[in-house]
Amino acid sequence: MIAPALPSTLLPSALRTPVLVGAVLARRHALRRRDRWSRDQLHAHQARELDRLRRYAYAHSPFYRRLHAGRSGAALTELPVLTKAALMEHFDEVSTRPDVRLAATEAYLARASGEALFRGRYYVAGTAGTTGRRGVFVWDFAEWVHVVSSYNRAFDWAGSVAGLTRQVKTAIVSSTDPSHQSARVGASIHSRWVPTLRLDAGEDLDGIVERLNTWRPQMLIAYASMLRLLAARQLAGDLAIAPRFVFSASEVLTDSTRQLATRAWGTVPHDVYAATETAGIAAECGLHRGMHLFEDLVVTEIVDEHDRPVPVGTYGAKVLVTVLFSRTLPLIRYEMSDSVSPAGRHDCPCGRPYALIAGIQGREQEALTFPTAQGGSRAVQPIVFHHVMDAVHTAGWQITQLPGGELEVLLLPVGPVGPVEETLVARDVAEALTEQGVLPPPVRVRTVTAIPRTSLGKAPLIRAERPCTATP
Repeated sequence: MIAPALPSTLLPSALRTPVLVGAVLARRHALRRRDRWSRDQLHAHQARELDRLRRYAYAHSPFYRRLHAGRSGAALTELPVLTKAALMEHFDEVSTRPDVRLAATEAYLARASGEALFRGRYYVAGTAGTTGRRGVFVWDFAEWVHVVSSYNRAFDWAGSVAGLTRQVKTAIVSSTDPSHQSARVGASIHSRWVPTLRLDAGEDLDGIVERLNTWRPQMLIAYASMLRLLAARQLAGDLAIAPRFVFSASEVLTDSTRQLATRAWGTVPHDVYAATETAGIAAECGLHRGMHLFEDLVVTEIVDEHDRPVPVGTYGAKVLVTVLFSRTLPLIRYEMSDSVSPAGRHDCPCGRPYALIAGIQGREQEALTFPTAQGGSRAVQPIVFHHVMDAVHTAGWQITQLPGGELEVLLLPVGPVGPVEETLVARDVAEALTEQGVLPPPVRVRTVTAIPRTSLGKAPLIRAERPCTATP
């Protein structure tokens, strides 16, 4: 159940972190109890929390009263889908708080710095806008406890148990932009119990290595692309850290990156599936048999392009998420373009009741479209390229479909890469596309000294450059 927002007068900034840490530890105890639930208990909890969320949204959000008019008693799967475009267009009506309005939150993000909260009481984060328009999301203190606790659950499942009597020195290599959720969470957990070094993935790699060598973290959290780079530097002898726990987040963790990181640090990295909109959605337990969905926090529907559930073992076109603890900005059947494959079971030997997902292959826009011999077109899923590139000995890679249709493959070499290797990569990519029933375009392979990153420090594995549209 969601506690009411705490007035800023009750939570001075000097006390915010200790109070937050205490609340997260209390929430961790509650989440651990849920790990021992039966499926029936989990479903009953979902039904109760969903009912509370919908009642709150109908009472406080004009948008949901209108969107769900005549459907207040309908099943979740019968409700309309909420797109990011619709959310941002109707933000002020979706918001349940009269002091949370889009213009003010965007103005706050534009000048965000340090740890100051929006209106002294709200946490705000924005998405990078890789699928079009940027999204803005807001949480009060009680909701933020759930956000941080969802990430803490992933650490807890891996055995990293920070607490009042146990310190876990942590390093996070992602984004330090205060408008990004990972930076906000990193700032929130930084305390004497979880001393945290936050490094920006866009910084010079040599500088990151040097600071990590000095910090010597017990827990390392990073984008998957950064894990690959750091693992390569560890194996080369430049990086000399010994983290007991390694976590990958925000990007696709490929098999080759997982294996490289395991070789580098002697521990299998834990994959965490999260998003700005939802916080944690799923994570691996210590057995690495798939990712457990956080079904007690987020209802996740894996669907095709027509919003129909996909069969087990099939990658969906998107997911529809309902965040059971969202109140300031309720999210009910909110659409995210993640391509996820359901495992269709919840029988992990760890005994946790949550359903498993078999894999994540990235955002929908990473599926590239190519012409077929019959004159049509077909989308090729990211996993096809992952299989090809996992066999390449490289410290990093990126495939870009250029506006003309040709493919550019960037390789960040571990050692010298010659024209023969580049030719082989181009051949393998073309052959993989032919096997998918499409006509392969020209494939150009280049070795580079760095993979281009987004403004938030991410290095997407597969992307499409859209032609620029002239503005009259």
